[in-house]
Amino acid sequence: MVLTRRPARVTDDGAWPATGLTQPAGPCGATSTPPEGLTIAKFHAPEIMFGEGALAEAGHVAARLGARRPMLITDAGLSATPWVDELVGHLRAAGLTATVWADPTPNPKDHEIAAGYERYREAGCDVIMGLGGGSVIDAGKGVALLAANGGDILDFEGVDRSHQPIPPMVMIPSTAGTGADVSQFCIVTDTTHNTKITIIGRTLVPDVSITDPRLLTTMPDWLAAATGLDALTHGIEAFVSKAHNPLTDHHALNSIALVNGNLVRSIDRPAERSPRLLMAQASLEAGLAFTNAILGAAHAMSHQVGGLLDLPHGVVNGVLLPHVVRFNARAHPARYVPIARALGLAEDGTPPEEAGLAVADQVRALADDVGVPKGLGELGVTAAHLPVLARNTLHDACLATNPRGAGVAEIEALFRAAL
Repeated sequence: MVLTRRPARVTDDGAWPATGLTQPAGPCGATSTPPEGLTIAKFHAPEIMFGEGALAEAGHVAARLGARRPMLITDAGLSATPWVDELVGHLRAAGLTATVWADPTPNPKDHEIAAGYERYREAGCDVIMGLGGGSVIDAGKGVALLAANGGDILDFEGVDRSHQPIPPMVMIPSTAGTGADVSQFCIVTDTTHNTKITIIGRTLVPDVSITDPRLLTTMPDWLAAATGLDALTHGIEAFVSKAHNPLTDHHALNSIALVNGNLVRSIDRPAERSPRLLMAQASLEAGLAFTNAILGAAHAMSHQVGGLLDLPHGVVNGVLLPHVVRFNARAHPARYVPIARALGLAEDGTPPEEAGLAVADQVRALADDVGVPKGLGELGVTAAHLPVLARNTLHDACLATNPRGAGVAEIEALFRAAL
């Protein structure tokens, strides 16, 4: 996909006009209050290794988890970069011989996961390692589910449908946005119905997440834009989610500020270390937020568009999110005030309704900066698609935690506004 970008907003001295800072100052002092009635907050997270050169630890990590014959899942694009060979070398240095499977495609398909499981079984693998973006990591989780439970991957749609311990997983993201390396989500395309299913379960949280920001240097610009907007959507939806808590709020707000301050610069200046490092951190923190607070209507809707037309998930999020923010803010504007502060858009005393609209406008402005289309129509969605997209959205687990209730009429109206 080729995205048409408008001129970047980076000033000559590298500072950002909204704050004058070379990097965001964090969540702008925003405070977090627990949802009414909250007594216990759970927080799922893997062991995390973060920093330049962290890929070198992968062999030791896999061996520590009991690997003898790890399965390394990646894709054709990553296979053309230095990272797969480097990782195989680290595994070899630890005495491990990897089975490499590079067949997953974007928006991993049910039949691909079945094929990956057959490869896992035939090779006698014991630990699953994913090197790639969210699609690769979701494919790895799908293979792990089948390795433990058998059956069809579509059988696991919903929450906590896996009843057997799955193989250890080590996930290594090559993009900055999906958060799949720390999440309890697995998104799979049902090729019979041309939709995406959402699988959720704490067993899907990887054992170890390894983030090496060097890997971001080989992302094409459109992928950096798409995954960055995905991270922004994760942060915003997690913060306003009905399942948010004080632990998720901090990570959500910090990720929002980091994406806003570094996404454009990381694309325009890919060789610069700081914005790349901070986008990797944004992806990680947004992932920690949404895997524990879950998401909302933007993701529930985006899953259906991606499943129908096999489109980049983050690009669809970038189109939908401003419309969902306005919809939610009309009923629950207060939660958007801290978000507006994290974006440098609000001060103490800013009316909540004004803050919600400002957040929506800034999301759209950032999408414009990185070249995301203004409407779903430019991505191939037509008015004829809307009724089935709306109906399918109602079955997506992410809709349950959206702060404002929505039926099929409201969802179809949101899709129509986003055309």
